[in-house]
Amino acid sequence: MIIYLHGFRSAPASIKAQALQHHMSERGLANAFWCEQLPVSAREAIALIEAQISRARRDSRAVPPTLVGSSLGGYYATWLAEQHGLKAVVVNPAVIAPLSLESYIGRQDNLYTGEYFDFTQAHIDELRAIDVPAITHPERYWLLAETGDEVLDYRDAVSKYAGARQTVLPGGDHGFSRWTDYLDEILRFAELT
Repeated sequence: MIIYLHGFRSAPASIKAQALQHHMSERGLANAFWCEQLPVSAREAIALIEAQISRARRDSRAVPPTLVGSSLGGYYATWLAEQHGLKAVVVNPAVIAPLSLESYIGRQDNLYTGEYFDFTQAHIDELRAIDVPAITHPERYWLLAETGDEVLDYRDAVSKYAGARQTVLPGGDHGFSRWTDYLDEILRFAELT
């Protein structure tokens, strides 16, 4: 199973989530994809994801779920991979989320649903509480980053995931413009093909 974690102000309707879901459906893997709207609260988001991890482990005892996280979803995926011994693909991850998101404190809108929400210092504190200072099993991670990311400095991710598999591509953007080129390889990494 792949548990896809979208980024800040994003949703299951994001381009990457939809492309991966469609790709998996075409290969008969529709039931092996999970992506839900994550709460703004990191504490609530982690609880929702951990409930899905538990269900996935019960339903498919052979292969543990793989986390695929984009931006803030990559931050969550890292914490969850460390806590639950899972593999994670992190895509232009927000490795210093509490710092990089501080400038967003205030009223925000979801880019896909149009819904408004208040992002507060309490949300930053929740992110700080799940910071992973250093990954413990680099072999469980695969970093996908583009140097043209206009939101986050890709070098922070390269440093954070030192020793892990890394695909760092020149150019691109925060949305990871070459996403569809890597979908088959993500399925192999997740041991689904």
